[in-house]
Amino acid sequence: MQTPETTQGITHWLDSYSADHQNPTNRLLHWICVPLILWCAIAMMWTIPVPPMIGRPGFWAVAALVLAFAWYWKQSHRLGAALLVALVLLCVLTEFAYRQLGPHNLLLTAIGVFVVAWIGQFIGHAIEGRRPSFFTDLAYLLVGPAWLMDKFLRRIGV
Repeated sequence: MQTPETTQGITHWLDSYSADHQNPTNRLLHWICVPLILWCAIAMMWTIPVPPMIGRPGFWAVAALVLAFAWYWKQSHRLGAALLVALVLLCVLTEFAYRQLGPHNLLLTAIGVFVVAWIGQFIGHAIEGRRPSFFTDLAYLLVGPAWLMDKFLRRIGV
């Protein structure tokens, strides 16, 4: 059995992801929940303590995002560049939240939103009648944001 990475790159990943996301309610829930989950993951990593000799708060989140960006860029320069902009904006938002809330409150907020957003995702998949794609391959956790960005870029004609 061929996996998406052994066939046509990002196009196959996106087509495969789309096949699991046909129901309009599930798609709407993904437009809401996927960005929230992505932000929560960034925010939770932002609060991981960083030894001052290594860097500052957010170091671990940025390190993880560099790896994610490398995967996106390898798959598609178009999507990689667009997702880089989105990831930077999420980092700016997270830094602002970190300064306003402090690490403890940011972590609690991110955990709460994360749980609610995942409940939304699972409700969407229950409506769809299909299990989430990442149960097949964890790489689909990266494909979700790329799928939304691809749809967004197509809507604006890019």
